[in-house]
Amino acid sequence: MAEGPTLRQLRYFLRAVETGSFSAAAAVEFVAQPSLSDQIRRLERTLGAQLFSRTTRKLQLTDFGRLMIPLAEQTVRSADDLTATAREAGALSRGEVLFGTFSSAHLYLLVPLLSEFRTLHPQVRVRIVGLNSSEVAESVRRGDLEAGLVQLPIDEHKLQVGEAVLVDEVVYASADPLHTAKPVTILDLAQARLILSEAHWRTEDPLRRGLSERAAALGVEIRPEIEVEFQTAALELALNGVGDTLVSYFVARPYEKSNRISVAPLDPPYKEQFAFITRASGGLSPATRRFMSLARRHIKGLQAQTAQGTRRTGNPAKRREG
Repeated sequence: MAEGPTLRQLRYFLRAVETGSFSAAAAVEFVAQPSLSDQIRRLERTLGAQLFSRTTRKLQLTDFGRLMIPLAEQTVRSADDLTATAREAGALSRGEVLFGTFSSAHLYLLVPLLSEFRTLHPQVRVRIVGLNSSEVAESVRRGDLEAGLVQLPIDEHKLQVGEAVLVDEVVYASADPLHTAKPVTILDLAQARLILSEAHWRTEDPLRRGLSERAAALGVEIRPEIEVEFQTAALELALNGVGDTLVSYFVARPYEKSNRISVAPLDPPYKEQFAFITRASGGLSPATRRFMSLARRHIKGLQAQTAQGTRRTGNPAKRREG
């Protein structure tokens, strides 16, 4: 079986691209130039194509060489990530994660995230508090939690708020496909038999506040007929025809995929943005820092799945056919 490129060869190739010459690349890598040149020639033989044109004294990439750059970078980066993960897994043998999330995170994020974290760091204790984003922010402010993942906007007093790492969309969910045949406007919501979640946090919930502002601008009011605490409860009631509801698409997606409920976007669309928060004056323990690093990777994968679904359907919040 033919051997593939080695990481050392790929690193030498990228270093030569970066520095513009084999001699400069060898100096940076602390190896002799003949050794570096030999490794790149071996790489070319393995690949069956030239990476550099050697007709002049200055290195010039061939068309194939230019195509190789992003592939080599990705391979080297993945290897570095694997090494870093293994190093951190070996080093992190104790500690405690103190982290807060919005209440629906357990439906699509926390299970795979916690499963991997526990496999990598079985000796680390984990305490995850799933509350409304406003309460998570207050707990981080007080120091009860080290960090959290919350829905924006929030009161940023004494907090360090990162950039949005997760974007979701609020959708209108109904057991009646006729109710989701077109995007749902604020005027539609004002006349709907509506079930809303976050009953305890209704004055502080970002979605509730956002909808109220939109309704006030049009001179109408959105008054739910039923209020419950969790989005899943609202969905189950909608599934039984008690009324229609508004939920995050990530929460509604399993119901829609199994044809148990139909969904439609709002008009105008209502995007939900989520970001990590920490105390402005405090640091993070190694355990919580590692947990957040894994969370970023899981969120990136979750977002990529949504992007693929959007490309296939044209809209992640499409109504059920038939």
